[in-house]
Amino acid sequence: MNKEIISRIERVIEHLELSVSAFADSIGVQRSSMSHLLNGRNKPSLDFVLKLVDTYPEVKLDWLLKGKGNFPETDNIEEELVANKADLEIENLKIEPIRRESVTGQKHNKEPYKIVMFYSDGTFDTFNAKKD
Repeated sequence: MNKEIISRIERVIEHLELSVSAFADSIGVQRSSMSHLLNGRNKPSLDFVLKLVDTYPEVKLDWLLKGKGNFPETDNIEEELVANKADLEIENLKIEPIRRESVTGQKHNKEPYKIVMFYSDGTFDTFNAKKD
């Protein structure tokens, strides 16, 4: 479990695009302590963990200690939810090919390639047909 926490700390440092020294300075721990921690010599103390989550609130304690959740949390979580919802709706949507007769009486088989749904709040979703 210790290695997992260390790997999550390394992921935070990488995400913040900081050197290990700069990260240590930013959370107020000694650089040597940081080095010992990352090399496995020492385990992260409660003080270290609290300094990290206090300095960087985007790092959630549950994720850091247990790996529950995501880091970084998705900035576009709303967009992801809309995209996932749209994918589910498309999968459950049964579209029959449109069959119409032209003025000349000839039959044409037409299949939709794009569906645009407009909502009352002014937003819209666009769905493209999947090509097999």
